[in-house]
Amino acid sequence: MNPELLRLANIAADHLRHRSETIAIAESSAGGLISSALLAVPGASRYFLGGAVVYTLQARQGLVGITQKEMDEAGIRSSSEPYASRLASRIREIHNSDWGLAETGAAGPTGNRYGDLAGHSCIALCGSQNLSMTLETGDNDRAENMIRFAATALTQLINALETRTGA
Repeated sequence: MNPELLRLANIAADHLRHRSETIAIAESSAGGLISSALLAVPGASRYFLGGAVVYTLQARQGLVGITQKEMDEAGIRSSSEPYASRLASRIREIHNSDWGLAETGAAGPTGNRYGDLAGHSCIALCGSQNLSMTLETGDNDRAENMIRFAATALTQLINALETRTGA
């Protein structure tokens, strides 16, 4: 486990446990690193309800029930903030969790079919507050981008949890 991801996951886990809140994760380009970091913290069953690596169109439909028709009707595409927000909301709804966290992007070494360059990630959080943001690392190192995507997602979660309580 990456030490920085584990450090961030411990902080997030402490906040979630302290508040008796739960989270569900839907990630794509982070490849499961967000979920694995949160699950590496002892006591994860108190706050982690489930996660999915939604990496393909088939996974999007099968794991979170977002169809291409729904995407078209909403005028959204993968690897975008509106899609990340929908994904965070849907994973939260599926697991009936307090928080839904989603990540989608292009880890590299090349960009995606939508024209986003490697190092592009959109992250969204759905809960007592909602947020979405785009990260552009400018790097085509796939493994490094995956770690940065996961670290940014965990940092956004921590910031939301701390803002919520003034911690």
